Amino acid sequence: MRVDVLYFAWLRERIGLPREEVETEARTPRELAAQLAAMDDWHRAALSDLGAVRVALDQTLSDWDAPLANAREVAFFPPMTGG
Repeated sequence: MRVDVLYFAWLRERIGLPREEVETEARTPRELAAQLAAMDDWHRAALSDLGAVRVALDQTLSDWDAPLANAREVAFFPPMTGG
């Protein structure tokens, strides 16, 4: 399956891309993050601590172990704060 992967804030800075299209057989965002982290040092640095990253599937906040199913877009971003 092909998904658009979006990176926000410091993740975009570490990876050097705002988005990329990825071919994957990952079943969950966690598996997708592991696939991406294995690509190169930049992805590994950005996705090494999933506790510091949130994920959304098709613009809906999601759990790391949720099924990717037919998601078209996966976004990785740091936790948001209010104020």
